Amino acid sequence: MKKAIINKKAKHEYEILDKWETGIVLKGWEVKSTRERRVNFANSFAQINKKGEIFLYNLDIAPYTSIGRADYDTKRERKLLLHKSEIRRLIGILSQKGLTLVPLSVYFKKGKVKVEIGLAKGKKLYDKREKLKRKAIDREVRHTLKEKRKFY
Repeated sequence: MKKAIINKKAKHEYEILDKWETGIVLKGWEVKSTRERRVNFANSFAQINKKGEIFLYNLDIAPYTSIGRADYDTKRERKLLLHKSEIRRLIGILSQKGLTLVPLSVYFKKGKVKVEIGLAKGKKLYDKREKLKRKAIDREVRHTLKEKRKFY
């Protein structure tokens, strides 16, 4: 099994509250491109339409390298596959202000393409700065401990 293609920016921009594993409806060349890891998560999000179906928007799957035609839309909307009970639960949760669904990763499981979506709440700028400060302090502490171990 190949490693997942991870949306690193989502964890920086959002606080992830919950996660779901979903299937995704793709065309043949999109699956091949996904195997080549040609997926871009920039500005992608999931939304539930009026029919109670969930779609993924702006997920950019680059064209397969040896595809012969040019009549494809790389950022087309793609249907996500979830149970109706899960979709109903999501509808209730998403009615709260400030919550959205973002794709966290794309990966293969038993030959099928899966997308991990997360219920996310946007972080404020000061939250991001605080996290970066904490990360720098932790790195500095680890470095000092490593230096002290050299002397013992």
